[in-house]
Amino acid sequence: MSLELKGKTALITGATAGIGRAVASTLAELGAAVVVHGRAAERGSSVVEEISAAGGTARFVAADLADPDAVHKLAEAAGPVDVLVNNAGVFQFGPMLEATAEAFDLHMAVNTRAPMLLVAALAPAMAKRGFGVVINITTGAVSTPVRGGGVYVSSKVALDYLTRVWADELGPSGVRVNAVAAGPTRTRGMQARGADLADTLGRTTTALGRAADPREIAEVVAFLASPRSGYVTGAVVEARGGAPAHS
Repeated sequence: MSLELKGKTALITGATAGIGRAVASTLAELGAAVVVHGRAAERGSSVVEEISAAGGTARFVAADLADPDAVHKLAEAAGPVDVLVNNAGVFQFGPMLEATAEAFDLHMAVNTRAPMLLVAALAPAMAKRGFGVVINITTGAVSTPVRGGGVYVSSKVALDYLTRVWADELGPSGVRVNAVAAGPTRTRGMQARGADLADTLGRTTTALGRAADPREIAEVVAFLASPRSGYVTGAVVEARGGAPAHS
């Protein structure tokens, strides 16, 4: 096992399930000391125990990312961070004409504002050290209109744009910022919206004809976090299984 991130600290938001949990385990395998963020202490403890049992280092910090004060406290509790993975997100689907102000504000708060606040809190110290990596988990749906996904996808479009802006602002200091646009992935959140939803989307909307396993997305994040991607910044890397051709 290559310990490319040995001596580094990684904060992964939304790391108690799905893609975030897979990312936390994968980065720990690469030697990073992982800060596992979530809202449920029991689920957080489970991730920490799993990483520790595999020989890794991890600790859990709880925070409600919809609360700006809680986001600041999360940054303080995490301490100096070398790798920040903004993975946590909410996704509620429905027609745009029925979207409420509360739903819109929640998506923007968790999916866009929280990453903005965490980067503002943690990136300056990365810049001073001359090293740092920020990886934002977005969605492959930004390139194709998705029925019912207007509010969710809008929040991720904003995060894609911020990725490019941060890359420009932080690049001269040695901090790299990229995004991973994930396709349909078998996660608890997808299952909650339909037991076969991820697989159905995988069959109908990807060139590979299947949904992703969270570990497959985590491996892309690991590449972007590692020195192997040292000349990659400002990129939105698609991990969406390819786009099928239309007749």
